Amino acid sequence: MSKESSLHIYNSLTRTKEIFKPLNPPFVGLYVCGPTVYSDVHLGNVRSFLTFDVVYRYLTYLGHNVRYVRNITDVGHLLDDSDTGDDKIEKRARLEKIEPMEIVQKYTNGFHNTVNQFNLLPPSIEPTATGHIIEQIEMIERIIKNGFAYEVNGSVYFDVKKYSEQHNYGELSGRKLDELLEQTRDNLEGGNEKRFFADFAIWKKASQETIMKWESPWGIGVPGWHLECSVMSTKYLGQEFDIHGGGMDLKFPHHECEIAQSVGADGTNPVKYWMHGNMLTVNGTKMSKSLGNSFLPEELISGDHPLLEKGYSPMTVRFFFLQANYKSTVDFSNDALQGAEKGLIKLMNGIETLSNLIPSEKSTIDINNIISNCNKSMDDDFNTPMTIAHLFDGLKVINSINDGKESIGASDLEKMQAHYNTFVFNILGLVSESSESQTNNVENELMDIIIELRKKSKENKDWSTADLIRDELGKLNISIKDSKDKSTWSYEE
Repeated sequence: MSKESSLHIYNSLTRTKEIFKPLNPPFVGLYVCGPTVYSDVHLGNVRSFLTFDVVYRYLTYLGHNVRYVRNITDVGHLLDDSDTGDDKIEKRARLEKIEPMEIVQKYTNGFHNTVNQFNLLPPSIEPTATGHIIEQIEMIERIIKNGFAYEVNGSVYFDVKKYSEQHNYGELSGRKLDELLEQTRDNLEGGNEKRFFADFAIWKKASQETIMKWESPWGIGVPGWHLECSVMSTKYLGQEFDIHGGGMDLKFPHHECEIAQSVGADGTNPVKYWMHGNMLTVNGTKMSKSLGNSFLPEELISGDHPLLEKGYSPMTVRFFFLQANYKSTVDFSNDALQGAEKGLIKLMNGIETLSNLIPSEKSTIDINNIISNCNKSMDDDFNTPMTIAHLFDGLKVINSINDGKESIGASDLEKMQAHYNTFVFNILGLVSESSESQTNNVENELMDIIIELRKKSKENKDWSTADLIRDELGKLNISIKDSKDKSTWSYEE
């Protein structure tokens, strides 16, 4: 392979229907980097997986047989994403004093529960890193045979400098090595085993304390984090496949290293189109645990977080994410979430109205334009915000028909109903929230009002009213618990 780039980044100039002629018929290959199961899944993960859930749904709608592979990283992901940190799963296992695979099972279960809440379809295949150790060792052997890796003291490193003599390491992320190629072994940080600062471990010698480790031609050790995705994507989708997705934070080094490993092992740039979702912010500031502005999905749903005024349903959050293009940052705020909540209710009410319309003998409207606009926007880089805008434009027509200002024939009504059901429920993946859920929302809001009235009574030293509210709620088996910051309520059995 020459140094001329064959890399493609999926963008708005690329038309979905035109490009997805599968490299490996009879399926379109879609690979997405899954979670490292050492802790609860965070909202950034949810957004990324939701993005590719929509890609999966839309390509399926177009008639493609999509083989969707999303891995589980259950070994090898290091704390500092370098070659010197501890494995994240083993670190958590030591803290909780349980077996690493108990950690894996616990957080894999949690991940599945979370994605189910947000109505994400399961992938076609969900392979694990530990289930493909043999294939990872085999890929390392091919990389070494081709001269792009070297072994030192039981560890194997990918030789980035050697690879860059023939290939474009850095082409995906735009990283440049030219000005750094003079760096030598003598000035490597810590005088470690690497020949070159950018070399990365594809097999790491295990310490005595390491719990999960395997035999290999180079001794007992563990595979490098980047290796698993190169192995599992090409095993199930072929040495060349259609789409590789993940978060923007994975572009370097993870995805850059994936390309190098696959080319180094088999001489083939594996991915036709790369897609990366952008990050989340909160009130204009990067979401970060250290800043105290990050949410777990359950915190966002329950509202149990200092920055939240209330909880939001999983479908409200899903709709909120869909209102932004996957390449754009998404900014969390109470106003934005409440706006999404109202918008979702309006959309679902419109669909309910549509389902109850009575057809006329003939149509006074042209529904074909409404339908084609949604297809065009999804063909344009999976543009979900524009698709939603077109769906809302259609709501005006629906309301006009309902008000008797326009009419729609039976066949057009059937097309319109099928269109909304397909795009809202099958492609965007939204679910109409049940009357029970809506009742619960009203109940929560009423209790917030009651608690606020009790708070005002206490501030005004109207103790009799405050006690009356508490006692009457107690008769309904509703318990009020006061704390320094706020009061909460719960049902008592």
